[in-house]
Amino acid sequence: MTAQVAADNLPDHEAMAEALCATGQYRVLRRLVPRSILLTDDGSPKRNGLLVDVETTGLDPDRDEIIELAMVPFTYGIDGRIFRIGDAFDRLRQPACAIPVEITALTGISEENVAGKHVEPSEVAAFAEPADLVVAHNASFDRRFLERFSEAFAGKAWACSMSQVDWASEGFEGTKLGYLAMGAGFFYDRHRAASDCLAAIELLAAPLPKTGRTGLSHLLQAARRPTWRIWAENSPFAVKDQLKARGYRWNGDGGASPKSWYVDRDQEAVEPELAFLRQEIFRREIELPMRRITAFERFSDRI
Repeated sequence: MTAQVAADNLPDHEAMAEALCATGQYRVLRRLVPRSILLTDDGSPKRNGLLVDVETTGLDPDRDEIIELAMVPFTYGIDGRIFRIGDAFDRLRQPACAIPVEITALTGISEENVAGKHVEPSEVAAFAEPADLVVAHNASFDRRFLERFSEAFAGKAWACSMSQVDWASEGFEGTKLGYLAMGAGFFYDRHRAASDCLAAIELLAAPLPKTGRTGLSHLLQAARRPTWRIWAENSPFAVKDQLKARGYRWNGDGGASPKSWYVDRDQEAVEPELAFLRQEIFRREIELPMRRITAFERFSDRI
């Protein structure tokens, strides 16, 4: 079927979009249309996923508060196919302090929107209870806020659709949700929690351009694999740039974890990393603190 014949069978706006794409000079972004059934159930083993997103008054979970919480359940196969998307839980919440003007500008959520609104932690816990896996696009942010809001999230396995899929190797530029959506050919109402959840699920459900595997299959592979956190405790100040260039991050909070540079590595990379630290950083034999991390602790403050 030629592009012209195919276009004749589409609504006028779709015909125009197809005609533009057919020239090879344009790409058309389509608005994301929410859907509930992605694949027909084939009887294969299923799990319950939950895509979560929060909008907050700021970046500090010890000080800032949730002003919008969305949770969207989905059913997936152990091979990474997504079959169904359930009805969303989407609530606004009035914080104890005023919403900063920059947060309102970013999210569109104003004092008037949240006035008198309340989210009951027990209701959130009941909604999240069936989930075998909680996914967020930047789980290091969302998990810390949600665990403070409801203990139900502390016992769940978590995964991050931003950091645990190698989007760059699949040809995407950047890892922000809006950039990924544009790369996949759609747009949506950004920085509202439920819309962000639906966009992330659509991205994870689609086959990726290089491997042909779904984003969720990559995510599950990474989430299931234990990693080790290695702390370069008491490393010399002079080597901080060398550690930073190698991917180390600084833990300045102290607490239960050492106040030092640290890095997360897969099991097979642990011994090479320890050898690097002993030879290049400490220049002596040394035993360093390490901790095994699974999806049940990853992205939390408990590491």
